[in-house]
Amino acid sequence: MNILVTNDDGYFAPGLKALAKALHDAGHNVTVMAPHQENSGMSHSITFLEALKVSPVTIEGLDVMAYSVSGTPADCVRAAVNILNRKFDFCFSGCNNGYNAGMDVLYSGTVSAAVEANLFNINAIAVSTEFKKTHMHYDTSARVALEVFDKIKDTLEPVQVVNINVPSMEYEKLSGIRAAKLGGVIQDHFDAEPQGDGFNIHLMRRDTQTYEKGTDRYLLQSGYATVTPLVYDFNNPALLHRLRDNL
Repeated sequence: MNILVTNDDGYFAPGLKALAKALHDAGHNVTVMAPHQENSGMSHSITFLEALKVSPVTIEGLDVMAYSVSGTPADCVRAAVNILNRKFDFCFSGCNNGYNAGMDVLYSGTVSAAVEANLFNINAIAVSTEFKKTHMHYDTSARVALEVFDKIKDTLEPVQVVNINVPSMEYEKLSGIRAAKLGGVIQDHFDAEPQGDGFNIHLMRRDTQTYEKGTDRYLLQSGYATVTPLVYDFNNPALLHRLRDNL
């Protein structure tokens, strides 16, 4: 298959290299198109008030076509589809440095790049790895991603995004792989520091809570990798029907 690999951590990120290498070693024709700098938390923002710069890059130890883009993760997908003379059969986004679980998918550049691929009729998988200050097991995430891909690639309806989160541990130590729904909202708390007439605010901590059984956050705590199909249709059919009756 012709596979596009992107991310939000930048073309130089070890998670992207692990994922692209695993796909290449599995016999796929891989093209990397990723941001030239860190773009975490950019969600689905795009660049349209200035030109994007797309440059060929070399990723050490990876023998694939690779490019950096002076824009967001969604820009990377748009650039790949529009300027490369290649039809992509699938898109992988990741492996991200940190989970994209629960409603964090709304903020995630990793997930948004996968959604952008869908807008071009390309099925996509977003892959994220648990953040740890010590060794990150991106190899485990890449292995899980390929395992899931091989099981579902011929059964996915066009067009669809699948979100995968993987604990950072050796593959053999995983509790397993489970389908899961999103695990809800975690509240962020900030510290405000007076600065002139305004404030500087810094993210201090996130709430810890008990997660609903069967959700991605619940299963991740128990050492499972999670697989969540995402829907991004913003229509509300029931409310639309009531509004039509009342307007």
